[in-house]
Amino acid sequence: MLQAFIVSAILLIIGILILGFRIFFIKNGEFPNIHIGGNQGLKKQGISCATTQVRDEQKSKNLINKEVYNEITQF
Repeated sequence: MLQAFIVSAILLIIGILILGFRIFFIKNGEFPNIHIGGNQGLKKQGISCATTQVRDEQKSKNLINKEVYNEITQF
């Protein structure tokens, strides 16, 4: 029982270190940007996230509400 706990704890620690390699071991490391807006290939095709599309549409039609705009742009 104790051996299984130790083995699972070691595996868990190794997994966390592997997943957080960029954060723990690289200077000024950060998580990769996996958001749609951060993808260069999608930007070239003019594709953006739904929140950005809604915000841009509201801006173009002057329908933007200051509270809604502030809420949307917090991402």
